[in-house]
Amino acid sequence: MLLNSLLLALRSIRRNLMRSFLTVLGIVIGVSAVITMVTLGNGATLAVQAQIASLGTNLLQVRPGQRMGPGGSGGAPWFKEADAQAIGQQIGGILAVAPEARTSATAVANGRNWATSVLGSTNEWLQTGGWTLASGREFTPDEQRVGAAVCLIGQTVRRELFGATGSDPLGERVRVRQFSCEVVGVLAAKGQGAFGNDQDDLVLLPLKTLQRRVTGSTRVPTLLVSMQDGSDPERVKASLTELLRERRKLAETDDDNFNVLDTKQLADTFSGTTRVMTMLLGAVAAVSLLVGGIGIMNIMLVSVTERTREIGLRLAIGALEREVLMQFLIEAVVLAALGGLIGIVLATGASIALSQVMGIPYVFHPGVNLLSFVFSAGIGVVFGFFPARRAAQLDPIDALRHE
Repeated sequence: MLLNSLLLALRSIRRNLMRSFLTVLGIVIGVSAVITMVTLGNGATLAVQAQIASLGTNLLQVRPGQRMGPGGSGGAPWFKEADAQAIGQQIGGILAVAPEARTSATAVANGRNWATSVLGSTNEWLQTGGWTLASGREFTPDEQRVGAAVCLIGQTVRRELFGATGSDPLGERVRVRQFSCEVVGVLAAKGQGAFGNDQDDLVLLPLKTLQRRVTGSTRVPTLLVSMQDGSDPERVKASLTELLRERRKLAETDDDNFNVLDTKQLADTFSGTTRVMTMLLGAVAAVSLLVGGIGIMNIMLVSVTERTREIGLRLAIGALEREVLMQFLIEAVVLAALGGLIGIVLATGASIALSQVMGIPYVFHPGVNLLSFVFSAGIGVVFGFFPARRAAQLDPIDALRHE
């Protein structure tokens, strides 16, 4: 009986292809929209996590002031290089600590110039940020101690100053403001950062070099603290806070005049926000599934009216009500399921294309695709039951008299 009902349903759909397509259009749009939104949301979440992870593994960023962002220092004193040394020596679970100061300047070399970020730090800065060298070497201890005129450059600076043909800039000199430095190393590419910035657009100098020859200031706006794998972040942050309060001579009643940002917490916050937005967009897209279900119900009611004499004839020659009910119910489910399959195919193509355009990974989620298909078939059951029940309850005599 089920096979016969399925064949009758397919025959009816084939007989009215255009009407059947328009009937399931709402289901197609709903399924494809839900799957596309969820897939892109998952890809965006992974992209954000990867970009924040590129800042460094188990990284704490310490800045003066009670809040992050421009103007957040609120007149609080800057850090000193000695603060970084004390953190590395007195707190357990620390992998590396690097003081960081930065400014903007124009770098000039090889007859070209490029506006870039100029950073001053130590070799530990490479470790805290997970940087590797594509060529060359790190700073020597003597170069860091005396503030030698040497630098490491990122891939963007190498490309803009020395060309994109892979020329080796090692040993070349780059002028930054009033002095020139020798390129001793080239950093490996890292790509776009968590906030849309180009992480490869930088020139790294020894901290003392930046302070003496570029900024003329000994201030250190940021301390980067990389924790060892398996260390307790809360314990490390508590010890770090206690040490900095002591070094900054804060009384017990004084508020902290510095803030500590855990990049892992930042990644969790961004990921949570992205997931919430994905759920909201998916919920909005799912509304079209209900609209599609209403369309199926309307068309099935029209189909029952058109086929009243056929229904009456079947009932008159002995068909049971449940058989008529099953026939129209299967027809509604087949329509909805076909719409779901078409929606899945369209969503897959749209997700792959949009992922490439947006620069995020494509993440195939079988659970979402299966759930969308089952939900679309369920829409057919829910909205097809009323027309099917109406067809099954027709009086055979009245149905045969229907014009």
